[in-house]
Amino acid sequence: LNDQHSTFNGLLWRELRRFALTNLRDFGMGRKVCEDKIIEEAQCLCQVFNDFRGKVFDMTEPVNCAVSNIISSLVYGSRFEYNDPEFTTLVKFKVNILTVTWFSKKLRDTLNPQMPRGFVDAFMLRQKNVSGSEAPDSPYQEENLAAAVLQLFAAGTETMSATLRSALLLMVKYPHIQDQVREEIFRVIGTREVQTEDRKDLPFTDAVLHETQRITNIVPLSLPRQTSQDITFQKYFIKRGTTVWPLLTSVLYEESEWEKPHSFYPAHFLHKDGTFRKRDAFMPFSAGRRICLGEGLARMELFIFFVTLMQRFRFTAPPGVNVDELELMSHVGFTLNSVPHKLCAIPCA
Repeated sequence: LNDQHSTFNGLLWRELRRFALTNLRDFGMGRKVCEDKIIEEAQCLCQVFNDFRGKVFDMTEPVNCAVSNIISSLVYGSRFEYNDPEFTTLVKFKVNILTVTWFSKKLRDTLNPQMPRGFVDAFMLRQKNVSGSEAPDSPYQEENLAAAVLQLFAAGTETMSATLRSALLLMVKYPHIQDQVREEIFRVIGTREVQTEDRKDLPFTDAVLHETQRITNIVPLSLPRQTSQDITFQKYFIKRGTTVWPLLTSVLYEESEWEKPHSFYPAHFLHKDGTFRKRDAFMPFSAGRRICLGEGLARMELFIFFVTLMQRFRFTAPPGVNVDELELMSHVGFTLNSVPHKLCAIPCA
């Protein structure tokens, strides 16, 4: 998740970030209730994959829907069926401010102050209860709500979906690594439902997911900062009020930090004895005060979705396609979203 209040600064930013963190946690972010929702959604995604019965398919839309439903449960308090027209519009990013405002109005009409369903309800209740919420400088403006919802869906869907799809594509491209992942999963947890606490017992799987995030570099630029005072950094003078864009690529691909910076190499995150190795240069969620507020949720989602899919399927390239031909090409934009690929999900016996 990117920071959904990236365009706000100062007191406004602090107030909205505090409000978002508090309420998203209240509605389950990072807690057991959210873990249960992810586990349930992972099973729904598996059912969609299973319906293709090992035939070639494009995983983009079902993966987008699955990860969007997790954000939806926090924002609106409910999940959607993958074929719901309103939901597919949100998922495909055809939504705009007017659409979100219209959808929020539907929620406002059924708002129950005693039973807020999600982030949108909490925001609306704060609008009602805070004196001066209609003032121009109040953070609880309708346009701020619409912007927050839009960016929550964009950040929570695009980056998470791209990372999960890239992880599956890498398993197709490197089948020997997929074999190692599946061997570890079945040896440690078998076929039971995976839980977040299993991560510590799956060091190779954890290393594969970390290396996926590093090599795919989904968000090469962190969100902009603004200098609060004049500063000299590495002999460069930066004036107060200057917008600064941290380049995460420079850290994730730094040759002095990584043994094989331009290769998919899970051993980057493993000690010689096979235990997991933390790396200071691993910062796909950025750093500092504006570090992604949904880092914990994103890590939980990626781990549970990936392990569940590895338990249920073996992923292969379409017939006639050589795995050497599979490249992690990306659409150029603020995020490096991988070009859609078709693959086969072979159900496990």
